[in-house]
Amino acid sequence: MDYSIHRIENHWNEALASLHSDCLVVGVYPNGELTPSAAALDHLSGGMLTRLTTRGDLEMVAGKTLLIPSVSGVMNTERVLLVCLGTAEELKLKRWKSLFTESLNALQQRGVARVDFALLEAAPQDMSQADALRHAVLALDEASYRFLDFKSDKIGALPSVQQAAFLVSASDEEALETALAQSKAIALGVELTKNLANTPGNVCTPNFLAETAQQLAAQSDTLTVEILEQADMQQLEMGSLLSVAQGSDQPPKFIILDYRNGAQDAAPVVLVGKGVTFDSGGISLKPGEKMDEMKYDMGGAAAVLGIFKAVAAMRLPVNLVGLIPSVENMPSGGALKPGDIVTSMSGQTIEVLNTDAEGRLILCDALTYAERFQPAAVIDMATLTGACVIALARAPSGLLGNNPELVQSILKAGETSGDRAWELPLWDDYQDLLKSNFADMANIGGREGGAITAAAFLSRFTKAYPWAHLDIAGTAWNSGDKKGATGRPVPLVMQWLMARAEK
Repeated sequence: MDYSIHRIENHWNEALASLHSDCLVVGVYPNGELTPSAAALDHLSGGMLTRLTTRGDLEMVAGKTLLIPSVSGVMNTERVLLVCLGTAEELKLKRWKSLFTESLNALQQRGVARVDFALLEAAPQDMSQADALRHAVLALDEASYRFLDFKSDKIGALPSVQQAAFLVSASDEEALETALAQSKAIALGVELTKNLANTPGNVCTPNFLAETAQQLAAQSDTLTVEILEQADMQQLEMGSLLSVAQGSDQPPKFIILDYRNGAQDAAPVVLVGKGVTFDSGGISLKPGEKMDEMKYDMGGAAAVLGIFKAVAAMRLPVNLVGLIPSVENMPSGGALKPGDIVTSMSGQTIEVLNTDAEGRLILCDALTYAERFQPAAVIDMATLTGACVIALARAPSGLLGNNPELVQSILKAGETSGDRAWELPLWDDYQDLLKSNFADMANIGGREGGAITAAAFLSRFTKAYPWAHLDIAGTAWNSGDKKGATGRPVPLVMQWLMARAEK
């Protein structure tokens, strides 16, 4: 969707009287109070909005809408959508975003190509207009997203609304234009992340991810990409990563993205994304039910690529490295077996008790590789454990790390972006659960605290730098009728990077 800002230079009455729009969206509070733009529209129409709300045509519940085919006094505006904003107590971030989602849903397939929103004046009290605009754009982009690459009828499935303009009377136009540019860039990153994750495993292979990274680099003068092949990984002695790939006909890829737009001597942030393009579980085969959703096991890799697309589009002044270990986890005569012992790049040995705990086996070598960049911080993101979904459901991503300041900054970015995380403990007590009789460690710690013991495993490879781990198993995709990738945690990590760049 295309987004723009329309500055109201004069009084709302004059601006709305001359507005050309397929549909104008204005707000009303549950007590019947109209926003300034709605009050102006009410005045132009001789009290039409007041009459409609007074007689109960609009249910005064937050998010409810009423589509008015035509309003006198605004002859160039074909329709008006009246939306109930909710009370000030209700109008928090989640409700604010839903106002735009519900408004767009009410207008799709109704012949509306362009919609004008006059809602920023009603932004939550604890939110600047710039932040309100940023959240509105991302909410609209989410509501208008369609994945049609494998649909025969692509045109018929497209949403009708293609343009959204925000009517603003604020004086800080520069801040709004910056917020709009930022939100457009983040939306591009979220869209790429969703598209990659939604692409089936027979198409989205490790090589497909590598080609996507190369395409990103070709579109940016600040981004370079290097692809390590199997022989390169063997030379680096990435035995843990390679062990996961040995059961598949798809060769593994190790993708390195390097974005440089910060101070020349500034240490980079390293982002690591789990890239298992399909996870059958290997010899420890998963149940058949919902196994199709294991195409989403590269959600961390997709998010890293999406973040780099957003950062490059925004030209964010940071130095950023992305590491994507990418494999397919399949059973075969040559596949990794329970009881096998592998040697990681760090030299530490791992007894593989379950081949379905493969994400940590590829991440540990990537985390060791990250040391060579002398990073300011490392954040890995991975659809790592079903245990995290059990612990936290699908609202927040799980967050663990070895640096309290880093963890707190990520939590804050989650609250600001609405893409929240929740910290789980990473105490030394959990390390004992990874003991092995035959190797330095086991790759699983039993049923208890599975999300924590997975992070405890990774922590053994991150002692050289500040590190945080995002378990996105519950947040990277939705199941059921709304099955599909969410694009998380792109908004969270982008908010964190933007805050870091401002410093």
